[in-house]
Amino acid sequence: MGMRLHWTTRTILLLLFLLTISGCENNTKQLESTVPPVGNEVKSDLSGTIVMMTNRIDLIENGTFQGYADQFKQKYPEANVEFEGLSNYATDILVRLSTKDAGDVLLLPVNLPSKELDYFFEPLDEETSASERFTSFATYDGKRYGLSTGTTTVGIVYNKRSFEKAGITAVPQTLDQFYEACAKLKEAGIIPLYMNYGAVWPLREWGNSLVNYMTGNPEYLNNMVNEDSPWQLDNEWGKSISIARTLIAKGYVENELFSNNWEISKTRLAKGQAGMYLLGNWAVGQVLDVGASPDDIGFFPFPYDNSSTHYAPINPDWFVGVSKYSKNKELAMAWLNFFVKETSYSDDWGFLPADGSLNPFMPQYREFLSYEPKLVYGTVQSDAFIDLANGAKLSFWSGDYIQELLAAPDLQKSFDELNAKWTEARFATQVTSQP
Repeated sequence: MGMRLHWTTRTILLLLFLLTISGCENNTKQLESTVPPVGNEVKSDLSGTIVMMTNRIDLIENGTFQGYADQFKQKYPEANVEFEGLSNYATDILVRLSTKDAGDVLLLPVNLPSKELDYFFEPLDEETSASERFTSFATYDGKRYGLSTGTTTVGIVYNKRSFEKAGITAVPQTLDQFYEACAKLKEAGIIPLYMNYGAVWPLREWGNSLVNYMTGNPEYLNNMVNEDSPWQLDNEWGKSISIARTLIAKGYVENELFSNNWEISKTRLAKGQAGMYLLGNWAVGQVLDVGASPDDIGFFPFPYDNSSTHYAPINPDWFVGVSKYSKNKELAMAWLNFFVKETSYSDDWGFLPADGSLNPFMPQYREFLSYEPKLVYGTVQSDAFIDLANGAKLSFWSGDYIQELLAAPDLQKSFDELNAKWTEARFATQVTSQP
């Protein structure tokens, strides 16, 4: 698998502290954030160049982000926005933050405890954050530090032509039916499900994502802080990982497991060479963007067991905020407002409506909701959970540990090792918290 660095929150803060000592004179005066008007008027006194950090490398390469920047420049002629993409954003951005080299506007790390948001991000004013629907996220001590870029769910993105070629006449609504569909796709010479094992990050859907919503309890992961041995073969962790391991064992996924073929996989699904993904709704737009006909791509809830109904999550996509170390915070705030509120980013990439109406314009979403999944609204990961995950050196948000679980010769043994790390981290946390 190669050697990986695990950056704990304490490591980041130590680096930050050392850097701050050497350059504190540059940060003794905090800039007040002035949010520009969101209307159509031009404010020419905003000038300079800012950098936005993003996980959407594809939107940098295909010019979409530059199109948004061009629109912004019409409003602020002296302003320029540049973009930098990180392929393993959840891990890489922590390293960049520790060196204060994280651009001006960036996606908030999902594995950063909320109590540490103020170390790295500029608080938003009430006008900027007034319309945010996910009020428990990206906040601490009454201050908000980020805006959600969209609202997502998770399910099976599929190619209808692939299903027809394989003789699948109805969308599978139980796990047994799902396996039967996979078998038919394989027999027809189609990759049943592209897992993107080599890309690593898509594997999160088989871990903390699926585990947290298949119970119907959005606090499932947060409640793990009360357990010494949360990984068990007969609970949600065992069920989720076992489904993925079964798909691999039966040859229902791509052959070239260790290659990062994310971009290739989208083309294969678009052309009907692959049948399905288990991913968020945002993947629909990406498959359409590489040439799939909208009529060929569908979306349905993942049937993770043989019951008649299934849960599906409603979560915010990434939150975006302004770096505390930006040298042009006023311009950065202007771009934050413009990107979230005035560009077509949310509509372009298939997010649910921000107003909570659940009345999407995308036909794939309407199909998804027609199966009447029980929607589970996400809650923010608690600082206690994030601290324990970091203390146990478990990369929940990168998918690395899922890759290891899927490849493990003995899943029970791997679960035992995870439980041992978790128990040790729980004990260390309890000792530290004692007076």
